[in-house]
Amino acid sequence: MIAAIVGWAGAPLVGLTHARIVLWYVAPARTHPWTRAGTGPGGCNGALLVPRGQPHEYMGQPFRLSGVHLSQLLRLPILTSAGETVGPLEDVVVRLRAGGYPLVIGLVTRVGSARLFVAAAQLAQLDEQSAALGIDRLDLRGFERRDGELLLRTDILGHRLIDVATAELRRAYDVEMRPTAEGLEVWCLDTRRPARLFGLVARGAGHSSRDWKDFEALIGHTPSTRLRGGFLGVRKMKAAQIADLIEQANRVEGQEILQQVHSDPELEADVFEELEPDTATRLFGDRSDAEVADVLSHMRADDAADAVAELPQKRRDPVLEAMPLALRTKVLTLLGFNPESAGGVMNLDVVAVSLDVSVGQALAAVARATLVQPEALNTVHAVDAAGRLAGLTALVTLVQADPTQPLRDILDTEPVRVGPDTDIVGVALLMADYNLVTVPVVDVQRRLLGVITFDDVLEATIPDDWRRRERPQHPDAEEGEGASVPSSGR
Repeated sequence: MIAAIVGWAGAPLVGLTHARIVLWYVAPARTHPWTRAGTGPGGCNGALLVPRGQPHEYMGQPFRLSGVHLSQLLRLPILTSAGETVGPLEDVVVRLRAGGYPLVIGLVTRVGSARLFVAAAQLAQLDEQSAALGIDRLDLRGFERRDGELLLRTDILGHRLIDVATAELRRAYDVEMRPTAEGLEVWCLDTRRPARLFGLVARGAGHSSRDWKDFEALIGHTPSTRLRGGFLGVRKMKAAQIADLIEQANRVEGQEILQQVHSDPELEADVFEELEPDTATRLFGDRSDAEVADVLSHMRADDAADAVAELPQKRRDPVLEAMPLALRTKVLTLLGFNPESAGGVMNLDVVAVSLDVSVGQALAAVARATLVQPEALNTVHAVDAAGRLAGLTALVTLVQADPTQPLRDILDTEPVRVGPDTDIVGVALLMADYNLVTVPVVDVQRRLLGVITFDDVLEATIPDDWRRRERPQHPDAEEGEGASVPSSGR
């Protein structure tokens, strides 16, 4: 029984002092200099933010602050000013701030079966030896999580976060908090695997701590994620990197990552294009036909056709019906070809101009082709009045030519070309033999049907065992932190 705790939710606190007391905080000496730039004075492996001998005060309350680690705070007894135990320290509550470090706003303890919130303003001391209140009576408010709040033990400790620099998932094994003029802030995360089996299995390599801002936390609490400002670091990644993250993630983590890119339809479509077919189909299984069609409507026609082909048979027609008419027509055309043939991988959107235009007019056509795959713009095709391929030229040749020169003067009138039924391996060999970055696909009358780009061929012909190889270390990763990991299989 704890006689010092009285009152109910909403009841005023009794016995609080309003005196403004300034205590001195002396930062302990640290052995490792700060080597990570861009995080402000002190760093994650260096001295604390508060200079030695500088007075420190917290929210006008008597409060001794030290740099502390979450692992050493958990299970500490929370004591009243009279020295009586309130309960164990079960969690630390922080407020997320867009662009800033999370601020500690309180602790969570347990009395019997009730979880209680202890506001940071009620603390007189918080370090790795003691969690002490500056009062002898506590408001018995039950803890309820609010929007914008993060629980360090529940949401971070032992959970995986997104390492923005290397586009990988890393597990947090500890959290370091630092005193600042605003209060105690979360500054650093320790992502090294702790020693196991009494030290026989060593700790993981890498820095002991890394800056909080290097990561995006997967907290599974949508209102808090929105208040944090969303996954700004993730949205700056390439689509293939985000797809790799989703491949590494479990179902809940993957859904949270996808939820954050959903606000950018083009990026979301690009991510689905980069996913393994099985993963994309599984994720589409959680969406309605209209939602799937909306994602596919922002894809290239060949990728949309691949996605439709992977859907369960009963869903294909409803998804196709929900697509825009122009895209549906292209997808149905591509689905009519063998997926392992030139027709099955070709892009239907190409730059084709009249045989009679000038170089300058052909360049203007390229400039207007904003919806064409960039890789397909490496080559400009010329067709006659019947739509037959009359020749082609490389974009660089166009750029270097006189704009007033007739296009026909710089055309290759007998280009390498393939039919829609050509095996994709044969296409790859042809492109390798002739050093091609694109190859046109034509029918028996030489009418231009589409174009195959080098990335389409690579995607279709890379052996499965190559995809399972380890990825090379990220060039921005420091020793031990960006080590190669098994690839996602793409």
